[in-house]
Amino acid sequence: MKAREFKDAVFEQFARIAASFASPKRIEIIDVLAQGERNVETLAAETDLSIANASRHLQILKASRLVASRKAGPQVLYRLADPGVVGAYRMLRALAEERLAEVDRLVRDYFGGVDGMEPIGREPLLERARRGEVIVVDVRPPEEFAAGHIAGALSIPLSALEARLSEIPSDREVVAYCRGPYCVLAAEAVRELRARGFRAVRFEEGYPEWRDAGLPVEASGNL
Repeated sequence: MKAREFKDAVFEQFARIAASFASPKRIEIIDVLAQGERNVETLAAETDLSIANASRHLQILKASRLVASRKAGPQVLYRLADPGVVGAYRMLRALAEERLAEVDRLVRDYFGGVDGMEPIGREPLLERARRGEVIVVDVRPPEEFAAGHIAGALSIPLSALEARLSEIPSDREVVAYCRGPYCVLAAEAVRELRARGFRAVRFEEGYPEWRDAGLPVEASGNL
């Protein structure tokens, strides 16, 4: 193989990976799969896609070996191929945050009303939770909580929040968290909690970032 042929061939392979990240919906699928395995029906519902379109995106991700799958009875479960995929997604996210002013504007426009009281970071959350000063509420779907969550967190999915307010102590500040820094579930929960008189803030990241930082997690809890 000549030098030019080699360079063309290897850069073409790099471009296959880049092309897999070239769809907003495929990036969202990677974001959801960072929480754990999903079947195509669940992925379609969580990303607002038809099952056919979700399946097509998954096949593209599988072809570039970013996503793997396994059979579980009659269904197929999809997962990220390895932690490197999450790392690549986070690098892409960080580059967009650094280079594109639109990202900052979108974040301010959406989260500004919630984060007028600053969101809480990892270390302050860890210390305040250890001292019993806050109640940590996981507002993701129950199956995501069961697969892994911040140690000591209470599972109250956003859809059930209004009906389960009595389970939340009113004498402590509530910290809501969900899937990551751009997950809207925690922001919606904070808005609802504040409207009902609770002191509430949003964790500025999500469960995957907490877990990957080596902070305390559990794999089962209050459902």
